[in-house]
Amino acid sequence: MEDTIPNEFESSISAEIDMVTVRSSPEWLLSLCQFLKATDCLDFNYLCSISVVDYEQSEGIFEVVYHLVSLAKYHKIAIKVSLPAIEPIVPSVTGIWRAADWFEREGHDLFGIVFDGHPDLSPLLLYEGFDGFPGRKSFPFHDYQEW
Repeated sequence: MEDTIPNEFESSISAEIDMVTVRSSPEWLLSLCQFLKATDCLDFNYLCSISVVDYEQSEGIFEVVYHLVSLAKYHKIAIKVSLPAIEPIVPSVTGIWRAADWFEREGHDLFGIVFDGHPDLSPLLLYEGFDGFPGRKSFPFHDYQEW
């Protein structure tokens, strides 16, 4: 499967036991995702999850991880996109997989990631006007009081 992904996506590819991991830039994410879904021999038609990782110790870097599965071809792939902590913006993939909707809203709620082009980034888990992003390691839980 690694040989099928063209170099034009400016990505690095690694393979583990049962999953291929592709590192992509935000600029190439949409093209890469469209390619992975539309290419017949790959057919990544199912978005399992979108996760956000806060690497606070690594100079404030976030990583957005997309887990995809081909239900017809029985293979898996993870796409990892690194973002800066200041103005973390990545394109929305809701136009490719509708299942991305709530995953992206959760990433926006908890980490402040902006999924550019998302149809509705209103709060999913938090209330309107919540101050801060509780998924970030820098969120001051010691100052937070429950109601």
